[in-house]
Amino acid sequence: MKIDRLLAIVTILLQQERVTAPVLAQRLEVSRRTIHRDVDDICKAGIPIVTIQGANGGISIAEGFKLDKNVFTADELQDIITGLNSLRSVSDNAKIQSLISKLNPGKNTDQSMAAKIHIDLASHYKTSITDKINLIKKAILENRLISFDYYSEKGSFNRKIEPYSISFKWANWYVLGFCVNRNDFRLFKLNRIWNHGILDEGFVPREIPDQKLDFDHFFVDENRITVLFDPSVKYRIVEEYGPNCFETEEDGRLRFSTGYTNREFIITWVMSFVDRACVLEPADVAHEVKKRAMNIVRLYEQDI
Repeated sequence: MKIDRLLAIVTILLQQERVTAPVLAQRLEVSRRTIHRDVDDICKAGIPIVTIQGANGGISIAEGFKLDKNVFTADELQDIITGLNSLRSVSDNAKIQSLISKLNPGKNTDQSMAAKIHIDLASHYKTSITDKINLIKKAILENRLISFDYYSEKGSFNRKIEPYSISFKWANWYVLGFCVNRNDFRLFKLNRIWNHGILDEGFVPREIPDQKLDFDHFFVDENRITVLFDPSVKYRIVEEYGPNCFETEEDGRLRFSTGYTNREFIITWVMSFVDRACVLEPADVAHEVKKRAMNIVRLYEQDI
């Protein structure tokens, strides 16, 4: 849009003492003639622009014109750009790059600390995650229901929800919505959503209870598990829970205890350590791990 381009030109001129029309045209992907027309419009809006011809010429804001150039500090700009760069992994790169150029149009942008911190918010299914986020954003803005197939340990089900927000938490993307099927607010993991689409059916936004806005409410650690780990897997435990999450036994094994919400998840997690983890309690989880291990043995005995 033209207003975005005019703001971008002003921002660039605030950051740099003088810029040539060809440079502005290249950055904003327009013709030089368009840049000159934009400069005239900026002048009409009350910001005096000076154009100097010659080898060292260019476009600049008139000396003495008072306009605060320090809306953000250098550190603040780097933090903002770092966040914007992370969104590029799951959003429209062109739009975000345009915004980054407006915020920090200097020549040394790529040499800033923001360019040295890389955050990838996408999953292995980058394209599908991006498509889902864009679709849900559109549905939220238009107050329209979405429908999708949802896969969980209980099976796959079709769900219809009123979408309210998208969040990245616990290393995954989620959508918070009012589930028409369950008549309640639910949190859905985007990686488990497939065959999704926006419905023609609209909705009047509901007031979301404060409790539902606290996402930790959806995953309360009501149960405890204690596991003995072989010291060879210490790095994995530290990676997930920190260096102070266990006690070292006399034989060198690591006694680890934590809370958990999902029984199936904790069983799968323990079994991912194969023979380097032994569940001490609760007894029902230890029994289930043993049962599944025996099933694995029998499975391979049949195949060999």
